[in-house]
Amino acid sequence: MGLLTPLALLASLDLALQWGLWAAAAALRTEKFFDLAGSGTFILLAHLSLRWGNTQHPRQQIQTTLVTIWGLRLGLFLFLRILTEGHDRRFNGVRENPATFFLYWTMQGIWVFVTLLPTLILNLEKHEKPLGFWDYLGWSMWALGFITEAVADQQKWHYRSNPDNAGRFIQSGLWAYSRHPNYLGEILLWTGLFLSAVSVLRGWQFLSIISPLLVWFLLNYVSGIPLLEKAAMKRWGKEAAFQAYLQKTPVLWPVSWKR
Repeated sequence: MGLLTPLALLASLDLALQWGLWAAAAALRTEKFFDLAGSGTFILLAHLSLRWGNTQHPRQQIQTTLVTIWGLRLGLFLFLRILTEGHDRRFNGVRENPATFFLYWTMQGIWVFVTLLPTLILNLEKHEKPLGFWDYLGWSMWALGFITEAVADQQKWHYRSNPDNAGRFIQSGLWAYSRHPNYLGEILLWTGLFLSAVSVLRGWQFLSIISPLLVWFLLNYVSGIPLLEKAAMKRWGKEAAFQAYLQKTPVLWPVSWKR
């Protein structure tokens, strides 16, 4: 069976955790620990796969460390944000409906496992190679993505914390070059973690490219950009300044492909 058995066990543990936490969240009618649970599961699965793989190669150690750093930063950031704001508008009309709420928690479990798949395979794979081009390229891309996401999040946090900016939209810092620089960073870092695993992947394992593709698809077409763009248009769509911002600032990539 090779890697399929431990991968199946990790997937089962992932879903079991999400469903158990859903039961608690549904009883309390709260989404406050939803994102923290997701990032915590990333860290748990990464470390379990590293332990089960029982390898001391620096590639696996570094990969797992990078996942941990990302998970701790994003999880704590989102948890503090929801404590400050009191709610997450994604869950309006959802937290009161246990069946729909269950679907959200289940989708989070699937997202965690699929996104982490290159790292899980890497950590469980016994086949080793010396560190090389793909490792350094992948980790460099992760660093660029991580810094982009972290800086963008902090810039928006500080902007919103200033009472003078109440009711206004951010268009400074990284947000002057991309309307969603935090999502750009997210896509880059997970693409980087796939690339850093490439030199070890074999055969069917290359299907784990679904990881960065899923992140890109969800942020572009499902739970990220579409919801925020719709909310922004509803709030500021009639303002000339916002229309100018839309015209001059790309949606995601800080390069306009329009002629």
